[in-house]
Amino acid sequence: MTKSTLITVIAKKAHLTKKAANEAVESMFEEIIRSLKKGDKVVISGFGTFYMSKVKDKHVEPFGDKAKRQVVKAHKVINFRVGKPLKKEVW
Repeated sequence: MTKSTLITVIAKKAHLTKKAANEAVESMFEEIIRSLKKGDKVVISGFGTFYMSKVKDKHVEPFGDKAKRQVVKAHKVINFRVGKPLKKEVW
């Protein structure tokens, strides 16, 4: 499902205009991003949890070639842990 499809579905189900549904979806994404930037978890009950974690430096060898060994610097990644109700519904 694309973002535009999601907006269309939300607009129909909530009896909103597409513009209002778009504003709601955009606001939700902005708040998730803002919270993650602050280092906060975003818990959506019944759906899941978005959170940040740090990845340490890693040494990688492309295709096992030790001569081309590189270091991937430490960085942050966004994780998503699926909530039990969603997992139960989908699996």
